[in-house]
Amino acid sequence: MRKRSYRSRAVAVTAAAALLGIVGTAGCDAVGGNEAAPTGSTSRSKPSTKPTPAWDLSPNSIAAVGDSITRAFDACEALSDCPKVSWATGTDAKVNSLAVRLLGKAGAAQRSWNYAKTGAQMAELDVQMSQAATRKPELVTVLAGANDACQPTVPAMTPVPEFRAQFEDAMSTLREASPKTQVFVASVPDLKRLWSIGRTSEASKRLWKLGICPSMLADPDDLGAASTSRRDSVQDRVKEYNAVLEEVCAKDKLCRFDTGAVYKYRFATAQLSTVDWFHPSTSGQKLLAEMAYRVVTAPKPADLKLPTG
Repeated sequence: MRKRSYRSRAVAVTAAAALLGIVGTAGCDAVGGNEAAPTGSTSRSKPSTKPTPAWDLSPNSIAAVGDSITRAFDACEALSDCPKVSWATGTDAKVNSLAVRLLGKAGAAQRSWNYAKTGAQMAELDVQMSQAATRKPELVTVLAGANDACQPTVPAMTPVPEFRAQFEDAMSTLREASPKTQVFVASVPDLKRLWSIGRTSEASKRLWKLGICPSMLADPDDLGAASTSRRDSVQDRVKEYNAVLEEVCAKDKLCRFDTGAVYKYRFATAQLSTVDWFHPSTSGQKLLAEMAYRVVTAPKPADLKLPTG
């Protein structure tokens, strides 16, 4: 197994997590743990006779990792998390979260855990996975990566090879501690689409000046060549991140990617927070829950038809 060169960085970033971010922990009392992975053998081995593990369409427990979307940041009050309306583990009836759809409201309250953190980047996912793995959940949801693009400048965005290594490390951590856990991976949203909607609100633009995704949202009304090029660079990086999420997930028999559904969806004002016009509203959280539920419960993911807005 490849040496984990980003584990120490994940711990450092967790200790100094940002206060704001685009896309989103409760219950951080859990302690993560890892078992040593078996070393590879140089001798010729016989083909495995073990059957390919089957995907369970009705997992009985859920842990969520990621960033501010999964914490439902700005969905209820300004500059605050609102996990009760989280698409992944929330219990509010208005959202009908993935956990509620799979476990029922009582089950969602007892057997779902939200380890996401507002402002988290991919480097922090390893620690979050370690926390989630202590619960031995039957399903882990992942929605992360937007903060890696939402940096002060374009050069400060997480390089793609680094992003890949960090996600691989997080998946390895989960597999070592909880090998049978299924994983649902959501794509990173189209940040440029969110800029194009939010810039119509003077109130949101004032809030953006506090530091929300400056690589995309700085000087929102500037349509000159330099600003346009900057936004295009952020959008291109998000596409590269999504390609990484899809490729790494495809290597794991118990991982399903959303086929780019979150990125492709053309979010409208109804699905965005009226606080910042950037994070999902309760309606947007409900939409994310619907997308995730379709992927998790689909007999054949390749045949999925997900909403595109």
